[in-house]
Amino acid sequence: MSEERNMIPLILTGIGTIIGTVGCLWYYGYLHFAKPEDALLLSDFTMLKTVPGEDYKVSLMPAPQVAQCVDGVLVLFDTEQKGLTGVLVNNKKQAVRCMGQETPQLQE
Repeated sequence: MSEERNMIPLILTGIGTIIGTVGCLWYYGYLHFAKPEDALLLSDFTMLKTVPGEDYKVSLMPAPQVAQCVDGVLVLFDTEQKGLTGVLVNNKKQAVRCMGQETPQLQE
């Protein structure tokens, strides 16, 4: 009773199952292949202009982002998703500079 099995159908079934599973997960949105343009916007930020004599209200809950000045540019670190960092820019993609540190200059 020692008959040999043909392993090629088993291997092809396994490969087909993996491809089908990945395809289904991708189709229903459970799997996402990240591209560089997907990481353009981490969160929306709005600047509240302070006017002397006027009150403004902000939430008591802090935002999940923490800002730090790195080389004269304001860098945001996300505390909920480790490893997410980004540079704070305006709608023209200009980096927001930090006060108190020298702006890096091009050395010739």
